[in-house]
Amino acid sequence: MSSVTSRAHSLRQRGVFGANASDRVFRWGLFVFAASVLAIIVVLGYELAHASLPSMRHFGWRFLITSRWDPVHYVFGALPFVYGTLVSSFLALLIAVPIGLGAAVFLAELSPRWLRGPVSFLVELLAAVPSIVYGLWGIFVLLPALRPVQVWLGQHLGFLPLFQGPAYGIGMMAAGLILAIMVIPFITAVSREVLQAVPASQREAAYALGATRWEALRGPVFRYARAGILGAIILGLGRAVGETMAVTMVIGNRPDISLSLLSPSYTLASALANEFLEATVQIHTSALLELALILFAITVVINAIARAMLWSVSRGMAQGVRE
Repeated sequence: MSSVTSRAHSLRQRGVFGANASDRVFRWGLFVFAASVLAIIVVLGYELAHASLPSMRHFGWRFLITSRWDPVHYVFGALPFVYGTLVSSFLALLIAVPIGLGAAVFLAELSPRWLRGPVSFLVELLAAVPSIVYGLWGIFVLLPALRPVQVWLGQHLGFLPLFQGPAYGIGMMAAGLILAIMVIPFITAVSREVLQAVPASQREAAYALGATRWEALRGPVFRYARAGILGAIILGLGRAVGETMAVTMVIGNRPDISLSLLSPSYTLASALANEFLEATVQIHTSALLELALILFAITVVINAIARAMLWSVSRGMAQGVRE
């Protein structure tokens, strides 16, 4: 009896130790995988910063506040590209957020079941379309349709700085529209999933208190889903900031700063796509890599702000639940 007991004890101990060993291997393996992501980001930032050192040493902080970009005379300033990137991205969000959220609410709350599936599939299909296709569509369809609109805006609203100048078709307005079209599927798809994940008890409680469908959506449903909706908007902003080919084909690619939405402009990604193969001098290549570093930093800052906002919203919801 004692031998059986001792053997069972030894088997149990061996199983525990084996489980502990496998748990340690599993835990450290996951730690390595997670750390590799951070390492890739750090290495990428270091390489971009290291390659940008000649430009940093030559131009200093003037690189960020100078609006002249002249490869012939080796004078480079990033301000027009930063301005074009931020303005085109926020213009795209200004158009895409109402449309994307409206479509998401319709698909999640109001759409008939037979229509929900096909429309959701088409929305996700739009997100998978390559950007070069959007760019070609912008050149051959959007720009010809946009020129008469720009002419009308110049004639009737030309007293505003936003609509002054000749109507080329290409420019900031075209870039904002093409980015909005590309961003809408992301905002719609993610927001729809978030709204569908809201527990039915939230809606039922609102209806039981006499709320209308709009009041239920505006109150408990949106309050429960706002963190996810905010994440969808930030995801769309990240797509807009980093978009290259479609914007390059319709924005005009002129490094100027203008309040007019009709004027051609430039973005960080477009400058990299257009000029990197033409950079034959080290200072030109270094200046382009510093543009890449700025784009990398903007992306990191946007995601950090998004995480902070999501954390703040989540903490507020948790406090509301406790109260």
